[in-house]
Amino acid sequence: MMKRFLWLPTTILLLCSLVGVTSCSDAEDPSPVPLPEIPQIIFDTDIGSSTDDLFALQMLNRYQDKGQCRLLGVVVNREGEDYAACVDIMDTYYGHPYIPIGLVRNGIKSPHVFIDYKSVHTFTLPDGKLMFQHTLKDYSTLLDGWQLYRKLLASQADNSVSIVSVGFFTCLAQLLESAPDSYSPLSGVELVRRKVKCLYIMGGNFLKKNNEAEYNLQQGIEFGKTFFRLWPSEVDAIFSPDEVGGQIEYKIEQVIADINWTDIHPIKQVYMKFNCDTGQKMWDPLIVINAVEGNSLFDLSERGNVTVSEDGYTQFSPSATGPYRYQLPGNDEWNTAMLNKIRKSN
Repeated sequence: MMKRFLWLPTTILLLCSLVGVTSCSDAEDPSPVPLPEIPQIIFDTDIGSSTDDLFALQMLNRYQDKGQCRLLGVVVNREGEDYAACVDIMDTYYGHPYIPIGLVRNGIKSPHVFIDYKSVHTFTLPDGKLMFQHTLKDYSTLLDGWQLYRKLLASQADNSVSIVSVGFFTCLAQLLESAPDSYSPLSGVELVRRKVKCLYIMGGNFLKKNNEAEYNLQQGIEFGKTFFRLWPSEVDAIFSPDEVGGQIEYKIEQVIADINWTDIHPIKQVYMKFNCDTGQKMWDPLIVINAVEGNSLFDLSERGNVTVSEDGYTQFSPSATGPYRYQLPGNDEWNTAMLNKIRKSN
């Protein structure tokens, strides 16, 4: 397992660069080293039901370790403090304990749960101590998800933030409906228009041969309709549809074998203690890879618009001025390459 708190050297170098120092031991060098532009990401997740959310969050932490992204915050769009605690132990485990967390409090009531692993943060060792360290002590003090969005967006440069959404549309819809406040004088729509560079969404079913209702939309159709009604057309959005990640399976026995150096690992514990044979695939990590590593690894559709039916079906209509594109399914070789990226993040 990688050592914890590997972020410290990167943080120190970043601070040195910001003040114009090329080396922390040479404070008089006036020539700053230009920092590469890396994605500034807010992760929006319905963690606590499918394990692909866990791998997506793990990958973001690993990308941050390597300086490939900066995780500004995590918005939990599934109601309940246990789900925020799952994020807390994951970020703490991977050495990034103080990433802000927001929690939806007026979202979807009792959505379907596929794998009920929300208790993983309470697991104990034989001596009775908690298996996984918590950073936060009182999850009731967390900002609502839409408030955390406003706080984080307001503090970032214009056109600089990538949002990665892998769950319900609750907090995104509430952000778009939000009014000016102490964080920003802008409405939610205007704040998104000014600050967000691109939205990456796991969701949608766009191929007619596999046309099914979209789970995240079905669970809270009014939130989804609000999102599509208010999302500013000037801000790009890329979907990773169900049919793309649905081709990539990370089998239970392979997960456990890949994390062979320890049992004290949050994802391994979920796979050891819960029935993860639910037919789920690696949907969420694909949109994380897209957000961090760029579009070159993916074949994308033409631009267009998306409409949502009352029963949660998505329809894509080509339009040169539309903000939406979606990933196209890959072949077997591409699927294997994507799975290997996920496996290497353990």
